[in-house]
Amino acid sequence: MVLIDLALVFFRIGLFTIGGGYAMLPLIQHEIVSHGWLSNAEFIDIVAIAEMTPGAIGINAATFVGFRVAGVLGSLVATGSVALPSLLIIVGLSQFWSKHKEHPITKSIFSGIRPAMVALIAGAAIYIGRTALLYDPLADADLTALPVDPRSAVIAVGAFLAVHRFKKDPIKTIIVSAVLGLLVFSY
Repeated sequence: MVLIDLALVFFRIGLFTIGGGYAMLPLIQHEIVSHGWLSNAEFIDIVAIAEMTPGAIGINAATFVGFRVAGVLGSLVATGSVALPSLLIIVGLSQFWSKHKEHPITKSIFSGIRPAMVALIAGAAIYIGRTALLYDPLADADLTALPVDPRSAVIAVGAFLAVHRFKKDPIKTIIVSAVLGLLVFSY
């Protein structure tokens, strides 16, 4: 039964998410927490792992959640289910797109979809940022009641400045941030 639930949930996520993996994160978070598969804190850990592994974040998150819920078979079902709608839609729309991509209605549709994707990605960024910067995010408490952890904020600002201001390699920045987190949060 859990495999069918995984398949249906991740098929629905794949079907109704346009804009890539970051746009999937709010839907994935809602579904897995509402099904009781993972807590909010565990979801943030899944996102962190999915970010650090090669591949699309939505696919990686589905793989990790599926594995956590139902082992290897669960990861295969979740990953396949989240990717299947895109495959079916792309195959189905490829002919239509090549003929009608310059049509005003097609352009209008995509003009409406773009801002919605920005909102979904911004929502995921706010949720992840809020959880990552709070005291004791593993407590799974009401996130609005917890104060910001200055240690997390310093690491976040430092990583942002390293990548965007000083043009440092993002992979090296992630590694340095992980080491800093290990040093700072171990004591």
